[in-house]
Amino acid sequence: MKKLTLFGMLFLATIVLNAQNIDEEKEAIKKVIQTAYVEGLQNEGDADKIDSGIHPDFNLLGIGEGNAMWKLSIADWKARAVKKREEGKLPEEGKKVSVKFPLIDVTGTAAVAKIEFYVGEKLTYIDYISLYKFDDGWKMVNKIFYKLEK
Repeated sequence: MKKLTLFGMLFLATIVLNAQNIDEEKEAIKKVIQTAYVEGLQNEGDADKIDSGIHPDFNLLGIGEGNAMWKLSIADWKARAVKKREEGKLPEEGKKVSVKFPLIDVTGTAAVAKIEFYVGEKLTYIDYISLYKFDDGWKMVNKIFYKLEK
């Protein structure tokens, strides 16, 4: 009976520790998205922040005319953001981006985050961001999105 009780306690302890670890990973993912994507790419055009959490092979994927797919590399997207910053166009008054995280799903070193993307007070996009955990932490590796109707 003592062995069964000990086994049960160890099993519960493992579950609790795993849940705590997943919560820590989710918080790390939120921080990466907030720093690299929201602050770095959208609001500030800060190349160092962008590079801190977005993998160099990242692509933004979208659907164009006639179901054609298009792709924007992070290098090109970052260059646009940095240029806007240099031109004094970032941050945009009254159009600061913020996000909410309705879902983050983590499995080992892979994760997906569903985020609600706000421009000012207006919910504008729903983004789905894929991430991998590398030796130096979580990195965004791609994004698809849905633009909400006006």
